[in-house]
Amino acid sequence: MDRYWLLTSAFYGNRLPGDPRGFVSRVRDVRAGDAPGTRHEHDIPGTPVDADMPGLHRSAQGQLKGPPIRVNPEQAGALVPQFRETAGLRGWLLLAVAVVEDHVHLVVGVRGDPHPRKVLGDFKAYGSRPLTRGWGTPPSGTWWTYGGSKRKLPNTRAVRSAIIYLRDQPGALLVWLAPQALAMLAEGGLPD
Repeated sequence: MDRYWLLTSAFYGNRLPGDPRGFVSRVRDVRAGDAPGTRHEHDIPGTPVDADMPGLHRSAQGQLKGPPIRVNPEQAGALVPQFRETAGLRGWLLLAVAVVEDHVHLVVGVRGDPHPRKVLGDFKAYGSRPLTRGWGTPPSGTWWTYGGSKRKLPNTRAVRSAIIYLRDQPGALLVWLAPQALAMLAEGGLPD
């Protein structure tokens, strides 16, 4: 694999911009003295994310087209096989998945340099299929929020840390680790 990513996406209506618990979205950084229209996404591992912007949060809530989606263990169980199939069809190496009731994390290796928006978008698009088949189309018309966090994992240490982060995800409904991830945790090297 040429590149590894930690991808995260919330289910629809969760972790909205302005959320008091924290959120990742493009926002103006007034601390940096940004010019009007300049926005930053604070999603670098180990650095604080944005949080608690009540006006932004109210605005985002007011635009919802349906209630926030919380998945259950059965729905989480439908996602993982689809994520594995999607990775296999694309030639990607899915190392780890953690499904929490309001979001999902994936660690994936890719060949070449596909845009991470496309990689995450494929997982979400194909992940929607078993959810819609089993539980119908949600009132919002979508299972997912727009976008998501796409963190490049630049080295073996970062990949291992991301796998451990998923493995130990608080409140996870389902955690899946590929055999290569287990071997990597035991041996310390990156899989091919």
